[in-house]
Amino acid sequence: MSLSTADFDYALPERLIAQAPIRPRDAARLLVVRGDALEDRGVRDLPGLLVPGDVMVVNDTQVIPARLHAKRGEARIEIMLNRAEGDGTWHALIRNARRIRPGDTLAIEGSDLTAQVVEKFEGGSARLDFGADPEKLAAALDQAGEMPLPPYIQREAPRGEDRADYQTIFAARPGAVAAPTASLHFTPEILAALEARGVQRATVTLHVGAGTFLPVREGDPRSHKLHHEWGELPPEAAAIINAARAEGRRILCCGTTALRLLETAALGITDRRAPIPPYRGLTDLYILPGFEFRAADMLMTNFHLPKSTLLMLVAAFAGQERMRAAYEHAVAQGYRFFSYGDASLLHHAP
Repeated sequence: MSLSTADFDYALPERLIAQAPIRPRDAARLLVVRGDALEDRGVRDLPGLLVPGDVMVVNDTQVIPARLHAKRGEARIEIMLNRAEGDGTWHALIRNARRIRPGDTLAIEGSDLTAQVVEKFEGGSARLDFGADPEKLAAALDQAGEMPLPPYIQREAPRGEDRADYQTIFAARPGAVAAPTASLHFTPEILAALEARGVQRATVTLHVGAGTFLPVREGDPRSHKLHHEWGELPPEAAAIINAARAEGRRILCCGTTALRLLETAALGITDRRAPIPPYRGLTDLYILPGFEFRAADMLMTNFHLPKSTLLMLVAAFAGQERMRAAYEHAVAQGYRFFSYGDASLLHHAP
């Protein structure tokens, strides 16, 4: 199958890049993509678009204030925590990485915390040791860390409200450095309406890493590599999902993170009604057109960056030409794009 990164490009007026969430959260628009049909709806319509017995899979990861500023001597270093590796060590993306080397001590500004550079990798990343006291690190992050907003959300200075705005209603397990943004639209009222509709909910975890911000620079997208992220499909969530699959009920993944975790757990399954085993561990699943989806029937997701791995994922799920038409429609209709923007509801196109 021939693939080119250029095939996933599109023109987006800068005015459509949302800089703040709409209020209330569930007032966002929702573009429904079913086959070749496009329907302009709202997030508040979601309960009526689902049927009793549908299962909605959500990600309960919690975003941490993962952007830190540090010094090595007089050199200023910016740290973006990416993935916890245990015992106080983190894989991190480093701005100004040429100024650090293994053995260096980095002083975290705004706190008494330090980090030792354990190992330096190609591409501007490193393994850092913050010490084995997780409470000390959590307190330092709360004091000195900034919410890791993506670069297209422009801030002259950090805004306090982003600590709440960039966190979903499901957030319970700290560890992500990017929000599962489809879930930013949910409110208690929407959840109550979904429950009254008879929609079940299954909760998974995927701690979204900083690699989600990295663009695809290669001409052939298959040459791009995703960073590993930690995730879990617990037994209780697997049981809810598997009961629905056995009865032919639909699975809606709320966000690309939930979908990637669920499809990771389902790798190797050939029967769409076969049970998906619980899963706990790392994933670097990279979904491109031609991928065989084994678990998800529907996907709720925001609108993604041109040439991004997430745009490639939605093209794989709903069809490349359908998504090109959907994005052209969304631009023409003034939908709000990216993390704080509007949403889409996609039906899988086999």
